[in-house]
Amino acid sequence: MFDGNWRSAVNRGLDPIGAVLCRLGVSADGVTAFGIVMAAVAAVVIGRGQLILGLVFLILTGLSDALDGPIAKAAGSSSVRGAFFDSASDRVCDALLFGGVAWYLGSNEPGRIFMLPVALMAVASLVSYLRAKAESLGLDAKGGLMERAERFFVLGAGLAFSFVLIPILWAMLGLTAATAVYRFAKVWRQADSLHSV
Repeated sequence: MFDGNWRSAVNRGLDPIGAVLCRLGVSADGVTAFGIVMAAVAAVVIGRGQLILGLVFLILTGLSDALDGPIAKAAGSSSVRGAFFDSASDRVCDALLFGGVAWYLGSNEPGRIFMLPVALMAVASLVSYLRAKAESLGLDAKGGLMERAERFFVLGAGLAFSFVLIPILWAMLGLTAATAVYRFAKVWRQADSLHSV
């Protein structure tokens, strides 16, 4: 949903910041790597039960993810390698963040509820895989109710209001699964129309 409606506007707003950081000598790859470090720190502090502090590092992770593209654009260094690094870092950050939430739930909640963020991580990975595979085939798999930006915002709300963290995770799981189904159906229709031509 974010990609389809607000990505271009947000990128335009971040371009001047990217230009300033570029002039200061900050590299896009450096910002991407910084985001991975922030996600790792967020995972540790969330796992230790410091959810508000985890929210701070989650925000820093999201800012890094948002700024590496504008910095690369300002530096004229956008490349396949950079796009690959950015995509790989997104998966690493997701795994770290959901792992931290699983650690927290495993330490503080009874039963097997710690598997909820693990399931969410698996379905989120499927959503990303569907888009990547579709694009490798020349098809479009963007869209859905719970893309990566939405997951960041919703997870942030769960960290800020921990008493609804588990219900929020269940809602994220349902909406992320619906996004996976939507993307699969979208690609299936495109592939079917190509097959019938």
